[in-house]
Amino acid sequence: MAQASAATDQLHYAAHDQLVVPKNYRSWIFLTSSLDLNYDEPVPGAATSRSLLDNVFVNPSAYAQFVKTGRWPDGTVLIKENRLAASAGTLSRSGKFQTQIVSMELHVKDQKRFPGQWAFFVTDGKAPARYVAPGAACYSCHADHGAVESTFVQFYPTLLQIASDKGTLESRFLKERAALAGKD
Repeated sequence: MAQASAATDQLHYAAHDQLVVPKNYRSWIFLTSSLDLNYDEPVPGAATSRSLLDNVFVNPSAYAQFVKTGRWPDGTVLIKENRLAASAGTLSRSGKFQTQIVSMELHVKDQKRFPGQWAFFVTDGKAPARYVAPGAACYSCHADHGAVESTFVQFYPTLLQIASDKGTLESRFLKERAALAGKD
C-alpha cells in the first residue's frame, strides 16, 4: 500500500513557501485523535474557545519508513486536522463529535528547503498552508519536547512503541518520561 501511494504523498509547494494540502490526506495513515491537545496556545486560526478534536495523519511512504527504522525520512508530512467538537444533544447525555475543520497544522521534513530540516505550516483547511517562520513557539516546543526528531511521537501510541523498540527516542524525552514516572 505504501509503495503504491508514494507518488501521491509527495510535497507540493505553491508560491511564497505555501504548501498545498494534499486532497487525499484523509486516506493517509491515521496516527491519533485527541481532545483539546493544543499545548500552551490556542490552535492557529481558531476563533472560538469551544473544544476541538483533532486527527493526525502521516503520508504512507513516511509511515512505512518509520516502521522500518524508527526515524522520519525526508518528505515526511504530518497533518493535524483541528475540528470543532459538538455535543451529541439528545442522542447522548455526554460525549462530543467532530464537526467542521477550524484549522490545520502541517509539520514537514524537507532537508533541501529548510535549514532545520523541519518546518511548520498552518491553514484554515481551504487555502494553501502558509509557512510559519522559525522563531515561532511551535519550533521550540517541538525541539524541547518531541520524542523523535522534533515530532510528538509520544502522543501516537503505536509509533512510540516502535521508536522505543528501535532505540530512536530522544534522550531528553527519556529523562522527562523518567522524571514524570518518579512523581507517581
